[in-house]
Amino acid sequence: MNLKQAAIAFAAVTATGAFAQTKWDLPAAYPATNFHTENLQQFANDVDKATGGKLKITVHANASLFKANEIKRAVQSGQAAIGEFLMVNAENENPIYGADGIPFLATSYAESKKLAAAQKPFVDKLLAAQGMKLLYTVAWPPQGIYVNKEIQSVADMRGLKWRAYSPATAKIAELIGAVPVTIQAAELTQALATGVVNSYMSSGSTGYDSKTYESIKYWYDTQAWLPKNAIIVNQKAFDALDKATQEAVLKAAKDAEVRGNKISEEKNDWYKKALADKGMKIMKPSPKLVADMKQVGAIMQADWLKKAGPDGKALIDAFNKK
Repeated sequence: MNLKQAAIAFAAVTATGAFAQTKWDLPAAYPATNFHTENLQQFANDVDKATGGKLKITVHANASLFKANEIKRAVQSGQAAIGEFLMVNAENENPIYGADGIPFLATSYAESKKLAAAQKPFVDKLLAAQGMKLLYTVAWPPQGIYVNKEIQSVADMRGLKWRAYSPATAKIAELIGAVPVTIQAAELTQALATGVVNSYMSSGSTGYDSKTYESIKYWYDTQAWLPKNAIIVNQKAFDALDKATQEAVLKAAKDAEVRGNKISEEKNDWYKKALADKGMKIMKPSPKLVADMKQVGAIMQADWLKKAGPDGKALIDAFNKK
């Protein structure tokens, strides 16, 4: 074998080796230190280990590859094989995605799990029609109100500059008389520091990650809802894997769902304590504020049911039966 033939033979072996290994990019919207992202990284590590390195998944945190509202479309179009998105962000596309953003429908981890089970067949159908597959979901901790002053009722919230990150949070702003400003997670710290927003609803996790305590001193623990992140895969990319690799992905996904929801629940109290340690006042909402917000939730559920039609009614019925 001459030098040229040896070079060609080496190239063929290298190409074969490279072909045997599949590489997927996984865009995520939250910081590398967020528990969702850490759980994604563990999922990627589990897949790598289970497949003997045949499938390598690279997690791109903090919206570094695609912005939060671009990730679902990127997976659908095949720009990314796999990705994570906040389901309520897709509510304008189809109301079913926003079921877990209805205030006071599911307010605990147990109820969130029931809602996820009721929602899954409908989400599976929607994603399948778009050439995608749901791998797993993980709930955020319960949502509370971050605000720059003490509040006793919804009337005290009128005129606030309210961070909206989903159709549901924009609708809340409209119902409480606040001014909605669309701000994604990666932009929140700057928006708070510059006064673009002075209030929003989210979990203790988001408040801690975004250093909200540097700009806002009150968080009302309303436990209004538990939105979920969904991890989705492009169906063609999934189908291109061999059977053993597909099974490894599904097994890692199942483990990630259990682990992620367990961590979310465990970290809920940790985040509240961490925020308090940073000087934030963790407030119990007044009965009037709770009643006002439940009224907002009832209006939003009625509106959601009108938009969601028969599928929406079937979903809520399934949730109420479980």
